[in-house]
Amino acid sequence: MAPTKTVDPIELSSRLIDTGVADERIVRVDNALSEIDDDVAVIEAFSNMVAFGTDDGLVCFDASGPLNGVAVVESLRRWSTDRIDTLLYTHGHIDHVGGSGALAADAAERGEPTPQVVGHDNVIPRFERYNATNGYNLIINRRQFGATLRHRGVGITGDEPSFLPADALWPTRTYSSNDSLSVGGLGIELHHDKGETDDHTWAWVPSHRAICPGDLVVWVFPNAGNPQKVQRYPLEWARALRSMDALEPELLIPAHGPPVRGRERIATVLLTLAEALETLVSQTIDLMNEGASLDEILQSVTLPAEWLERPWMRPVYDEPEFVIRNIWRMYGGWWDLDPAYLKPSSKAALAGELVHLGGGAEVFAQRAQELVEAGDLKLACHLIELAVAADPSSASLHGVRAEIYEARRAAEQSLMSIGIFGAAAAESREIAGSSDSD
Repeated sequence: MAPTKTVDPIELSSRLIDTGVADERIVRVDNALSEIDDDVAVIEAFSNMVAFGTDDGLVCFDASGPLNGVAVVESLRRWSTDRIDTLLYTHGHIDHVGGSGALAADAAERGEPTPQVVGHDNVIPRFERYNATNGYNLIINRRQFGATLRHRGVGITGDEPSFLPADALWPTRTYSSNDSLSVGGLGIELHHDKGETDDHTWAWVPSHRAICPGDLVVWVFPNAGNPQKVQRYPLEWARALRSMDALEPELLIPAHGPPVRGRERIATVLLTLAEALETLVSQTIDLMNEGASLDEILQSVTLPAEWLERPWMRPVYDEPEFVIRNIWRMYGGWWDLDPAYLKPSSKAALAGELVHLGGGAEVFAQRAQELVEAGDLKLACHLIELAVAADPSSASLHGVRAEIYEARRAAEQSLMSIGIFGAAAAESREIAGSSDSD
């Protein structure tokens, strides 16, 4: 992707939608603020902050992540020195709430009260779950993002021991279904819909005819299938997008990527995203109703290639294949219909038996390398996993595994696949290197 060329985010989104061509970076993380309407600004960061000026101070949507919070506040303060009256969480993901400590510190430094924090009822249970599964969340997010974003100075967790930062602000006001706020003459309607999370809020600001959708619009294919995270809700997500469109908004300010101006452009984005999710759900459920296995569904359900070329729908973060798995999990449970995997043998035992029958782990590794050369990276990964499971201390096998996953990583488009395959390569590279030095 070419570097940023278009400074004005509205100009960027208009051209991307009108031409359908993505020729520069879309989701920008430079913490730059753009005023996009009277008393409305967006700061493009790891997750965006959206700010509205009112007669009683600022209303801000999201606080970005822990590594961006201070920079986001600095950008905000160059635009307005008004106190922050309200901080609204679109949901409780760390890249949206982790920078809130910087807002609290800013208020304290200015001798002002900490902003009221508004979010859905489920934000607090999410925070509690993060604390209960702190180690797991640190592991999976380092695997998911790893060095892919670290070299750009952004990320989720940094090197902190706590996934949810200790200074993160917890909600002081929550709601269950719908709510409304009025701050300094600015009316805001809050709506809860499940989508990427079960605690998601999207907002309608009538005076600006603006929608703040949070992560329900992120300028990539919807993050409805993340392989390492809890359940996502693709059909409910689609319904939320259609509800937004029904309000006929003129301004759409997402939590990632540039804002969009214009009724027709916004409808194009909202409705095509909804259609893609609805198509995956309907095709998957139809096959489930016919008794198809998860494997059969994964091999059968597809979206038109041209859909995935749209600048706001490219699978560079999540992928339709992962969304299908999440649909299966939601409607069908965890069993994939393979009876051998209802109560399976251990992976090591199965690998040992197959490798024994096949002539040894080195034979599997050699065949895996041949498959890489032939372009079948998927099958190569299966074979090298069996070889390493049968002989987990072999430096030579781990060396081959590292090479295979480095090749797999290079062939992938989505950040999730890149992160996981890159982590596998690094794991084996470390084992191979430590064994060589013994």
